Amino acid sequence: MSTSAAKLKLPSGPSRHVYDVIVLGSQVGGALAAALLAKRNHRVLLVEHDGMGPGYEHDGFVLPYAPFVAPPLKAMPAVEEALTELGLSTVIGRAMRPHTPELQLVLPKNRVDLTTDAARRRSELTREFGEAGEGIQGALAGSAAQHEATDAFFKTGPQLPPDGFFDGWKLKGLIKEHPGLEATPRLASEDPALSLVRGLLPFVVHLEKPSAPLTLTRALSQVLAAPSTYPGGMDALRDVLTRRLAELGGDVLGRDNPAGFIVEELAFDGSKFAGVKLVRSDTLYRASCLVTATDSGALRRLVTDKKHHRGLLEHLDQSNTKSLLFSVNWVVPESALPRGMGELVLVDTQDPELGPMLVQQHPARTTTAGNTRDVEGVRVVCAGAFVPASARELGEEHLQALASKIDDHLDRLMPFTKQHRALRSAPYLDAGGVRGSRLMPHPLYSFEAEAFLGVTGLKQRTPAKNVILAGREVLPGLGLEGELLAGMRAAKLVQEMLKKKDPLKG
Repeated sequence: MSTSAAKLKLPSGPSRHVYDVIVLGSQVGGALAAALLAKRNHRVLLVEHDGMGPGYEHDGFVLPYAPFVAPPLKAMPAVEEALTELGLSTVIGRAMRPHTPELQLVLPKNRVDLTTDAARRRSELTREFGEAGEGIQGALAGSAAQHEATDAFFKTGPQLPPDGFFDGWKLKGLIKEHPGLEATPRLASEDPALSLVRGLLPFVVHLEKPSAPLTLTRALSQVLAAPSTYPGGMDALRDVLTRRLAELGGDVLGRDNPAGFIVEELAFDGSKFAGVKLVRSDTLYRASCLVTATDSGALRRLVTDKKHHRGLLEHLDQSNTKSLLFSVNWVVPESALPRGMGELVLVDTQDPELGPMLVQQHPARTTTAGNTRDVEGVRVVCAGAFVPASARELGEEHLQALASKIDDHLDRLMPFTKQHRALRSAPYLDAGGVRGSRLMPHPLYSFEAEAFLGVTGLKQRTPAKNVILAGREVLPGLGLEGELLAGMRAAKLVQEMLKKKDPLKG
C-alpha cells in the first residue's frame, strides 16, 4: 500500500482560537481521544508537537524508525467498539494483516516458522525439536488464547489506573470477579524456543521489567494470536484517526501546517491549564482542558513556571525511561534475501548487550515532490534491539558500535545479502534533519507509582485538574491496546469534566 494514497488532506489552519479541549502530542491514544471527542460534539484541536511523521528520509528512501508488530483488532474488543463508534473498525481491521509466516524464530541451531495453522506448526516444531516439539506447541497454543480469559474484564471499562482511594477500592473488587487476571503465564518454561518467544514481550509493551501475570500474558498473547502489520506502521494508524478527526470538524496542527505545530509552552491560569503557545507565534490557543499524548519528559519541558506547578511536575517525574529500541535499516533487492526468510523474525543473538533482535520486512518507499511510492522488487529490512536509554548520551561512536553489532547479526541472518545492499541507515544516526529523530519510537519505562495488575503507570488525572494524560505511560503493560484504552478513558474524563451532552445518547 502506498502511503501517498492515504495522505492526509487537512485544513490549512485552525478555525478558531478557543476550544473545548486541546490534545497535545502524536501518540496514538491522543488521536483516538481527539476523534472520539469530536464525534461526541466537542470542539477539538489536535497539536501533534512531537510528530515523527511516516518514517524518515535518507538518500531518497522513506525508512521506518523501528519494527512495529500489532495484535489483530479482534483481540482488543473494547478498542474495536470505540473504532466502530468512529466508523473505522472495518477500515482498520481490513488493513491489518498477519505476517508471512506469522512469526519466524531463529536460534543458534534452529529455524522454525510459527504459523497459526496448528498442524503445520506442530510439524515444524517436531521437525526441529523432536519430542520436545509437542510441549512447545501446547505452550504456544495456550499462550495465544490466554488473553481471551481477560477480555471480559476490559469490556467493563475498568478505572485503570484508579485516580483515588474509592476508584482503587472499586477496582480491587472488580479484579476479584475476574480470576483470569492472575493466571499463570503459559510460556513459563525455560525451553530455549519458548524463552526466545518471551523475548518478543518488550517489543509489544512499554515496561522495563514486567513481572505480574497480566503484563506477562495479555499483550504477548494478543500478538501471538496473529502477529500483524499495519501498512505504514503506528504513524499510519494514527493518521487514520487524525483524518477522521478532521472529517468530524476537529482542527489539526501537524507538520504540514503553515501555522506550525511545535508548542513553546503551556499557559496556566493559576493552577489550571489555560492554553498552548506555539513557537514563533503570539497566538494562544485556549481550551477548557488539555489531553496529553506525549512523553512525560517532553511535557515537563513545556511547563515553564516550575515553582507554581510542582505537583504536576512531581506527577510526571514518577516515570523513568530505562531502555530504548535501537534499530538499523538495510535497503536490499528482494532477490538478495535468503529463501524462506520470514517477514517477521525473532533472533536469539546470544548477545548479552542486545538480547533478542526483532527483524521486520517492509516494502521500500521513495518520495518525490512530496509523493511517496513503493519501489517494486526492493525491500527494507528493519532490525531492532533494546539498549539502555543512556546510550544516546554516550556519543556517536557508541551508537555506531551498536549499529555495527546489529549489522553483524543481520549478516549472519542473511548471508551474501550485504554485498547487494543499496543503503544502510540507523535512525539515531541518520535522521538528524527530522524533529522526531531525538524521540523514542518504543521506550521501556519504570514507575515509582503503585502498579495495579502490574500494567499501570502514571494516573490519568494530574494535580493540574484539567490536564489529563493519554500517552503510553498510562497503561504501559498493555502495549498498543493500553495506549488506545488510555485515549478512550481520557475522552470519557473530558466529557465528565465539561458535562457536555453526548448527541449519541439523545
